[in-house]
Amino acid sequence: MSLLDGPTSLLQVAAYIAFAATTLAFIASFVRVVVGPSLADRVLALDMMGLVSVSLIATYAIAADQALFLDAALALALIGFLGTVAFARFIELRRRSSHE
Repeated sequence: MSLLDGPTSLLQVAAYIAFAATTLAFIASFVRVVVGPSLADRVLALDMMGLVSVSLIATYAIAADQALFLDAALALALIGFLGTVAFARFIELRRRSSHE
């Protein structure tokens, strides 16, 4: 059974709820990226969007019974972590250069 067959089990109903909640979280994070107000807020919101994307992929993998998508979610999580570390270093170097 896949998610497209209709809500016939508790797992599929839970997947629909998880999709709705994570979609709302993604939209809220996107608004934070656009609005700001600071660069650090935008970086944290981008990191949150990455984490929400990982959870969407993982939820789909569970709902569709496709374990291959979990590998993609893991790769996206690692790339998102490295991007956040790079942005944090950039912000720190920018702050240090403005104080000197």
